[in-house]
Amino acid sequence: MLATPEEIAAWPTGSDGFVEAFAKGLAVIGAFGPEGGARSLADLARRTGLPRAGVRRLVLTLVELGLAESHDGRFALTPRVLRLGFAYLSTLGLREAAQPLIETLSREAGEVVAVSVLDGDELVYVARAEVHGVLRRSLTVGSRLPAFCTSMGRVLLSGLADEALRSLLAKASRPAHTPRTVTDPETLETLIAAIRRTGWAMVSEELEIGACGMAAAIRNSRGAVVAAVNLSTNLARHSEADFVATFRDRLLAVAEAISRRLPPT
Repeated sequence: MLATPEEIAAWPTGSDGFVEAFAKGLAVIGAFGPEGGARSLADLARRTGLPRAGVRRLVLTLVELGLAESHDGRFALTPRVLRLGFAYLSTLGLREAAQPLIETLSREAGEVVAVSVLDGDELVYVARAEVHGVLRRSLTVGSRLPAFCTSMGRVLLSGLADEALRSLLAKASRPAHTPRTVTDPETLETLIAAIRRTGWAMVSEELEIGACGMAAAIRNSRGAVVAAVNLSTNLARHSEADFVATFRDRLLAVAEAISRRLPPT
């Protein structure tokens, strides 16, 4: 979701710099959620906390614009809504820079390779390359994962200043997805501080048992961390030590190559 009912309720009112109707329309788009499928007006109203009558007008506007469609009283987004996301990707320049490099690495390693950016306390996939059947988890461009317990997420968090990182970790939900998940904020700060020095991270079985990921920082022309590239494996194929020894230098080289290909900022 783009905004929770609590966040929507806290929006400013009567401001020349905030168009409430536009914000509500975006919130309704976000309320369709990542699960897919059609939703009723009552469901969308519940998910946004907005009055049903207002949600109806917003959804019918989306239908008129071709961004949504109606079937038997339920509504679903159309592929046209992807234009909103691809407008971001095209201005970023990251996907174009990364895609050929991660496809090569994925073929050579026989593993999934992905690129993500940070959005609040989550990472968002902006590019992905895979070989068939290597991981059970199905993730595509636009998929989200918690940042605190993933290798890409921790690399992205390493780009934050200390105070911003501390504030984000304090507010973020940090559930223990597995017995190995690190949830303590101070421990996470220590781990992320080490990533700032090395530029890479490995996280093993903190999000899913048997899954291991290694990520490296992608930097803009000013040296700031703007994205992360990740190589994922199943521990049935590689031990943690073998995974690092075999792929770390190759992953770091790909991260550096993507960084060089980014437009200057």
